[in-house]
Amino acid sequence: MKHLSIKDIARLAGVAPSTVSFVVNGKHQEMRISDEMVKHVQAIIKKTGYIPNRAAASLRTGKTHVIGLIVEDIANSFFASLAKSVEKVAAKVGYRVVYGSTENNDSRGNDLIQLLTKQVDGFLITPSIGMRTGVQALKQARKPLVLIDRYFPGEEIPFALVDNYAGVDQATECLIQKNKKQIAFVNVAMEQVQMEERERAYIETMRRHRLFQKRLLLRLPYYQDKARYEQRIRQFIQKHPEMDAIIFATNYLGMFGIKALKDLNIAIPEQVAVFSFDDTDLFRFSSPAISVISQPVQEIATQAMRLLLDQMNAASKKKGSENGVLISPELILRNSV
Repeated sequence: MKHLSIKDIARLAGVAPSTVSFVVNGKHQEMRISDEMVKHVQAIIKKTGYIPNRAAASLRTGKTHVIGLIVEDIANSFFASLAKSVEKVAAKVGYRVVYGSTENNDSRGNDLIQLLTKQVDGFLITPSIGMRTGVQALKQARKPLVLIDRYFPGEEIPFALVDNYAGVDQATECLIQKNKKQIAFVNVAMEQVQMEERERAYIETMRRHRLFQKRLLLRLPYYQDKARYEQRIRQFIQKHPEMDAIIFATNYLGMFGIKALKDLNIAIPEQVAVFSFDDTDLFRFSSPAISVISQPVQEIATQAMRLLLDQMNAASKKKGSENGVLISPELILRNSV
């Protein structure tokens, strides 16, 4: 008859060895269990539908096998795709994901950090500007952390994001090569590095070709009610009938921009060519289909998880982890240019 240690049967049953180990005369003892007993325990587990207690397991190991994902807006197509990709990558290495949206609200973002700190093994965060203190506190507490989509310049915190500058530079060059000279750029007035990089790329590329005109640069306040962008963009287009192309810095600006152009009966691309940052189903199936600067979401998720796992690994911590990864964007040309 084959005998198993209590550790073996516990592993098979999905329960902790400590639940049945005991001490005799101050010495730790292990019970030996027969094959028949193993089958009996397994039958009871199947009959009762026993599920191992994850909370108890986390108390023993100090690990929850849960990752906290904090994004700006989970309803946004980019962040929704990112969350799905992170879940897929995390599941492959035995982690679950819990997430929340900040809506670019600093207090809400910091509250999410406080809420999740003891419930997760590490964080993936797209921080708003006012979350810097909360993120720094995580770093000081040595909590595994990776910033995605954006980062804080000057802070040695690992990040994974697309090369925003390269994406807009390529799109602007593409329009110029198609003989567009009155190219407008519509952005959100936010002190976030990814938005600043997109605008900087537009300005520097236009200046390189001696085409930059400040009047064709529109910065809009950040509105939680995004429908408010449509009127402002429509007014901008009406004020500058000379423009022959527009680059929108986000997908939601692009969506409202396209609606404004169509409402004004301005033909795309015959009268105004259009590029937008980030892809959506609306852009793919629009008539005409909209050209985009696409972010490789799966690659961002994969690199972010790699950096996070590096920190969770004790050996990697001793070696020091990679500080950040810039991922090349993809220019997808459709009928709008």
